[in-house]
Amino acid sequence: MINGAIFDLDGTLLDSMGVWEVYGTGYLESLGVAAKPGLNETIIRMSLAQGCEYLRKEYNLPLTVKQIAEGINDMVYDEYAFRVQPKPGAVKFVRKLFDRGIKMAVATATDEPLVSAALKRIGILDCFGKIFTCTKVGHGKDEPIIYNEALSFLGTDKSDTVVFEDALHCAFTAKNAGFRVIGVQDDFEKKSDEMRELCDGFYMSFEEFDLKELI
Repeated sequence: MINGAIFDLDGTLLDSMGVWEVYGTGYLESLGVAAKPGLNETIIRMSLAQGCEYLRKEYNLPLTVKQIAEGINDMVYDEYAFRVQPKPGAVKFVRKLFDRGIKMAVATATDEPLVSAALKRIGILDCFGKIFTCTKVGHGKDEPIIYNEALSFLGTDKSDTVVFEDALHCAFTAKNAGFRVIGVQDDFEKKSDEMRELCDGFYMSFEEFDLKELI
């Protein structure tokens, strides 16, 4: 039985990883700066703040990390506010947990205005007690701090709190921190076999998830 759930956003609740696949090159192009080969692959696993710091240093941009982040968020905001779709079964699944009184939070590398815009549009923003972002926490998902802060907010025991993730490196962090981790398939994670081995459960979509396995 679980009493709490911590959800990743991109690739887990939302089919949105494509938005971030080329954000580095896209942002540099908007500044008239040519990107080096392999940029997007380098920063895709970073938090937004980490990616912005990388861009600032690697390309000697005369901007602060905050200014770069604001520029990137402005560039992709409409995708979250109007176009990005939920993963199959995600809305129904979250609603079921909410109706059963499960406390929930979001833990994501995406900044809060984008998260709120998307979750409000698909109708589940009210299901989450709080949105935790790597920017606000000050640490990426290569560290367990964001999961631990979400757990503290929920007030549930780690033993009965589940983390839902689509990315191997994030699942690894949460698992090593002692959380039960459920993996959700996303095409942008190329190491699905390793996810299956690492996670306590792995599903192709929320549509095939049986709540009896949790409650």
